[in-house]
Amino acid sequence: MKNIFYFLMKYLLRYYNQVFFREIKVYGYENIPADGGVLFSPNHQGAFLDPLLVGSMTPRKITSLTRSDVFGGPLQWFLDAFQMLPVYRIRNGYANLKKNDAIFEKCHKILGEGRFLLMFSEGGHHNEYFLQRLSKGSSRLAYNAQLENPGKKIYLQPMGLNYGHHQQVRCDLHIVYGNPIEVGKEIDSKLSEAENINKIREELQERMRDCLWLPDKTENYQTQKERINRLTTQLEFQKLREVLDSNFESLPVRRKLSTARNTFALLLTIPNLIPIWITRKIIGKFKDVVFISSMKYAMGVFFFPVWWLLTSIPIAYSLGNRVMTTYLLICISSIFIRQRILLS
Repeated sequence: MKNIFYFLMKYLLRYYNQVFFREIKVYGYENIPADGGVLFSPNHQGAFLDPLLVGSMTPRKITSLTRSDVFGGPLQWFLDAFQMLPVYRIRNGYANLKKNDAIFEKCHKILGEGRFLLMFSEGGHHNEYFLQRLSKGSSRLAYNAQLENPGKKIYLQPMGLNYGHHQQVRCDLHIVYGNPIEVGKEIDSKLSEAENINKIREELQERMRDCLWLPDKTENYQTQKERINRLTTQLEFQKLREVLDSNFESLPVRRKLSTARNTFALLLTIPNLIPIWITRKIIGKFKDVVFISSMKYAMGVFFFPVWWLLTSIPIAYSLGNRVMTTYLLICISSIFIRQRILLS
């Protein structure tokens, strides 16, 4: 049952991604190794939106490492169905860190069997385009998995999730699969364990940088960031990356919301006033702005369709199917037009 649920959600989200984003461009799909276990290492700019994107857009089933405090309770069945494993941190209590040993043994087995695994190497999510300093976690995991499976090929797969905007719906998304690292070829028997892990981490850092529009926080970073918008993200990944690096001042900046466009957007809010208001109230409970896009994504895939269904039933019953169809068309088209107007 959990396996069926996993694949139903995988392909539902894969199609929904085309609705939530204006356009998704995928680069380097052919770089994903087909002859061994793969540990995917994307940047982490979108809270729980990131693993949902990687899981839905990446071929085959993928197991994700997730912070332990979300496990347990009524959602445990769904976490298990989504192939999630808990990772314990010092904030969860020093005694709980020992539990990671069993989790990592499972990960070593997954990679040794040629399956897919997901771990965010930056260590925590953030709201910027540049790559944070990587932790040793993913490199150590891949290194130890290779030692435990000496006859198997194990890879670290660098990834880049490049959002046209970190909070707005219907922006563009560029997903980049970089050149994979074959872990066995990186291990040097003359080096110590710590030196080998650091060597792998540095190589991973460089290859992940190649997957991002703005990999570094330079003195021009804030100005460059304004050049990532609805117009420039229509460029191919490498072209935009090159222009941002060498000639960013030639690119247009994000547009400001004028009074006229703001008024029009407010009018377009009316058909979906209640679900939009509820979404804003829920998002307002999160102090971390990184969760904004994730909550919009979750509300869009579940809450809005349920709202439209529940409200269309009494309309069809009292006013007929033609009025109900008109109502649904107005609700759906108005929200798409509204997001187009609001997009920077």
